Amino acid sequence: MKKKLLVVDDEANMRHMLGAMLSRSGYAVDQAENGEAALKAVSEKQFDFILCDVRMPEMDGMEFLERATAYIGDTTVIMMSAYGTVDLALQAMKAGAYDYISKPFKSDEVLLTLKKAEEREALKTENIQLKTTLKKIQLGEGFEKMVGSSEIMTNLFNIAKKIASYDTTVLITGESGTGKELLAKGIHCSSPRHSQDFLAINCGSIPEHLIESELFGFVKGAFTGADKSKKGIFAEADKGTLFLDEIGELPLAMQVKLLRVLQENEIRPVGANRQEKIDARIIAATSRDLQQAVKDGDFREDLYYRLNVMHLHIPPLRSRVSDIHLLCQHFISKLNVKLHLNVEGISNEAMALLLQYDWPGNVRELENVVERSMIMTGDKVLMKGDLPNVVHLESSTSADIEDALDSFSLKKARCSVEAVLIRKALDATKGNKSKAAELLELSYPSLLSKIKKYRIK
Repeated sequence: MKKKLLVVDDEANMRHMLGAMLSRSGYAVDQAENGEAALKAVSEKQFDFILCDVRMPEMDGMEFLERATAYIGDTTVIMMSAYGTVDLALQAMKAGAYDYISKPFKSDEVLLTLKKAEEREALKTENIQLKTTLKKIQLGEGFEKMVGSSEIMTNLFNIAKKIASYDTTVLITGESGTGKELLAKGIHCSSPRHSQDFLAINCGSIPEHLIESELFGFVKGAFTGADKSKKGIFAEADKGTLFLDEIGELPLAMQVKLLRVLQENEIRPVGANRQEKIDARIIAATSRDLQQAVKDGDFREDLYYRLNVMHLHIPPLRSRVSDIHLLCQHFISKLNVKLHLNVEGISNEAMALLLQYDWPGNVRELENVVERSMIMTGDKVLMKGDLPNVVHLESSTSADIEDALDSFSLKKARCSVEAVLIRKALDATKGNKSKAAELLELSYPSLLSKIKKYRIK
């Protein structure tokens, strides 16, 4: 459908010129010879854009803008004048105009201003839709603090909600940064145990000689320095939920003791001579392939099957790129509060780069990229140039190689791969050519020659 546009100008030649040009560019154009006629037009019809002259007899553009406010709503108004001053432009903007063009102007200038206005309106509409979706998530229509509207994530949330009502042991798998702990918290918060504690421990971050006492606690005098008894995390989580992160890093000796806890719901603190009953719901998570670890002898098979009663797998971000836009808007809203900023969204060019990137660090990496970009930008919209080099590099890498593979030229393919590797080496060494030459196994003069040949900045 054509965008409806109203041209308001007391000069017939100007109205005719703008009408003809904008009609050729795909707009449905109406015309008004003064402010009174324009006011009548907007009271009878809704326009997407209004191009309005400032200096007109009877009712000038500024008065029209003021009196038309009740009719034009979100219509984008662009003011025009041959008597352009900074003060007049500011006055027009304060009155509600989107932009200001000084006469005489080139046709390209008008079309470019309209294109920018269209992009802004599209971005506003998209942001409204995203904020509506985020509000639904925050009101409980999503799964706690996890953000995702793709089919794969919706199915995951539905299964997790069903699991939450039962005390069944859950194993969550997924790459680092996908949100395994958030999913575990969501299960806890949706369960009958939601009023009790949710405790988390990373099995890979505790020294091996301390794991048993951290998990099961100890009694006074159990070892040197144990001057009083201390509860372990299993006892602390009694009646609540215990999240065992990176369960695949648990030493084999501790795997045997954990298996007994899961089978008997009992623990024995270090130095104690009797068992203690505990009632904690166990949710475990890992980024490792536990089935392969079982085959390699690094993980007990019986413990694997005891943990894997209900298995939830969180897909990597690259498998659900349709969620990236929603995640970005979520992070922008969250980080605006944290950083005291007022960023409104992301440009189409920047979003295209984010959609092409592989996201090895998953959602955590995306949040870091958004935060860094918000700090670096000087605008209300995140632009392509605000994104970190690694996102640009991978995008150009993919494009270069795909372009080379479109032909049968080995020479062209070799050059594309060389250019890609040189860019990666320079990025990894922060532009240090000597170190980059070492990584590439090239002499320094050869590297300089290839940088010049491929015009690498």
